[in-house]
Amino acid sequence: MKRTLVAWVEDRPGTLNRVASLFRRRAFNIESLTVGHTEQAGTSRMTIVVDGVRTDSRKVEQNLRKLIHVLRVEDVTERPAVLHDLAMIKVTTSNGTRSEVMQIAETFGGRIVDVGLETLVVEATGPDERIDRLVEVLRPFGIAEMVRTGRVAMACDEDSRSGRRRSGDG
Repeated sequence: MKRTLVAWVEDRPGTLNRVASLFRRRAFNIESLTVGHTEQAGTSRMTIVVDGVRTDSRKVEQNLRKLIHVLRVEDVTERPAVLHDLAMIKVTTSNGTRSEVMQIAETFGGRIVDVGLETLVVEATGPDERIDRLVEVLRPFGIAEMVRTGRVAMACDEDSRSGRRRSGDG
């Protein structure tokens, strides 16, 4: 079972290195780590996904809280949350397969962000499993290149109308 932790940290040089060093020193395995700016200047947000079977997420959380420049840590695994990944997939196409790849991308909620003579770049966001399925469906066409961000997470309000939109692994 994957556990998703969100850490708010001061946006200072060396903060990411401290977090990565913590994982290395304690032999915690990271499934994914994403970092980005927040709505508050000087604060970054890290979404950390760990394998809850191989790594004790409570220990990860406790150790993160001890680090300098870490402002707050929250485990959103059991909370209603939106968990999404972003992927850009460069798919090999020909005149005969181009429209089929475009239809597949649209079916999975993706969009075409670049068109070349022999490739299309598909951008897709959503739960990890949907991105995994899209990759598998596109694989027979030939994936020339791919990049994925890793999971980002945001807890929903308890009275959210959207309900519990999860990636399905929690």
